[in-house]
Amino acid sequence: MIREANVQDADVLAILLEQLGYENTSSFLPARIQTLLEHPDASLAVYETEGRVVALLCLHVIPQIALLGPFLRISYFVVDETMRSVHIGATLEAYALDVARKKGCDRIEVHCHERRKDAHRFYARCGYVESPKYFVKNLHVRSEDA
Repeated sequence: MIREANVQDADVLAILLEQLGYENTSSFLPARIQTLLEHPDASLAVYETEGRVVALLCLHVIPQIALLGPFLRISYFVVDETMRSVHIGATLEAYALDVARKKGCDRIEVHCHERRKDAHRFYARCGYVESPKYFVKNLHVRSEDA
């Protein structure tokens, strides 16, 4: 079952994010979840099976200036490592596609780190094509500013 995440999911979402390599999110995750739930262009969904959250999908609709439709960005997408290869990812990707269509998006983008080879194969199976060159400039934010 797919449902909107809530602040009470913070502990399990921290575990899922840790599987992606994002450690130590517990102290700020409840506030981030609340911010995303209140943001009109964001969606934070979880996949639940037998009362247990086993996957996270974070989406953002981003308006464009040079093209007619906005695009949907998959910001975070993780299925618990013990639940992979049972079609949860495909179900969530279909959910993202549905959201994109309902929001009038002209494409879906996802950034997936080079080291995540299994995820690359998953996205290719879902019809995504590689669009190289992604540049990032890290801004060092003080913890009191976060």
